[in-house]
Amino acid sequence: MKETIIKENESGQRLDKYLKKYLPQAPGSFIYKMLRKKNITLNGKKAAGQEKLNTGDSIKFFLAEETIDKFTGNAAASESYPVKKDLEIIYEDDNILLINKPAGMLSQKSKKEDVSLVEYVIGYLLSNRRGVRGKEDQRYQGRRRTCDLRWNHKLPYPGICNRLDRNTSGMVVAGKSLAGLQIMGEAFKERTLAKYYLCLVKGCIKETSHIRGYLKKDEKTNKVMISRKMLEGAAAIETEYEPVAYQKELTLLKVHLITGRTHQIRAHLASIGHPLMGDYKYGNISWNHQYETYGVKTQMLHSYELHFPQMPKPLENLSKNVFQARVPGKFYRLIKETAWEHGTREALEVLH
Repeated sequence: MKETIIKENESGQRLDKYLKKYLPQAPGSFIYKMLRKKNITLNGKKAAGQEKLNTGDSIKFFLAEETIDKFTGNAAASESYPVKKDLEIIYEDDNILLINKPAGMLSQKSKKEDVSLVEYVIGYLLSNRRGVRGKEDQRYQGRRRTCDLRWNHKLPYPGICNRLDRNTSGMVVAGKSLAGLQIMGEAFKERTLAKYYLCLVKGCIKETSHIRGYLKKDEKTNKVMISRKMLEGAAAIETEYEPVAYQKELTLLKVHLITGRTHQIRAHLASIGHPLMGDYKYGNISWNHQYETYGVKTQMLHSYELHFPQMPKPLENLSKNVFQARVPGKFYRLIKETAWEHGTREALEVLH
């Protein structure tokens, strides 16, 4: 007999989902059969699998050790995770991390060989012995430091709760615990968090505006089309913005992303004649060339600010808090060195 006790970061999930992570090599039919025959019990009683787990719950496995070893794959998987020494952590507690993602980094893998923010988060937690358990060995491979471990399948992987395009910088939320992942994921889904971006756009914008439209994505080209009228397969979008500073040909905007669709800010602003600086997909190429001396090769879009509503336990400490992610170097230089006709003081305030 083998017993495992549910820990705080494992609570809240269904028993059958937990068992599928604990016994990743076992078919679902085997798990449900063992539950029916009481070879796997919850708190000493027969269970169906739909039960929600709580901290301190006891799960007992009346299985041969060889069977457990077979279906756990020796309860381990060997992986290496990179440690990015300059990963900028804005905030951290037992449940979440707020990270300032640099432009050029994937939020999540698109191919198996990719290294994304998710891998860097795991490497960070392992190197600091936070929120992850396993047999850990740190070493250097060339210039990139990595963490090797035997991953315990009973623990949920840390995960990303919101995604940014590869070339968009700024605030990303990562969940360290199951509660963190679930609550923050729901908050983003229900739009109870207020998300604000900074961007540099073509033209002079002097007034705050709230614009609406419809966005349709072409999966083949990974490009979206904006329409003022409803299109088949399109999603309704809302974007609110206010100028922070402006001059004749350039405006620094603070954008409130009300809906969060693919390329929404870039495409929506381009559709009203104000494309983002450095955006070669939706932008003005000849205008972009003027700023290449600043090293601008991608869109100047930064996820700047996150406003939390009243949050439930165990994330209540985040309630009504506002967090900001400082702008990256190229963005900083452009804001500081531009001769703004209006809003110079306000522009410089976002740099602190």
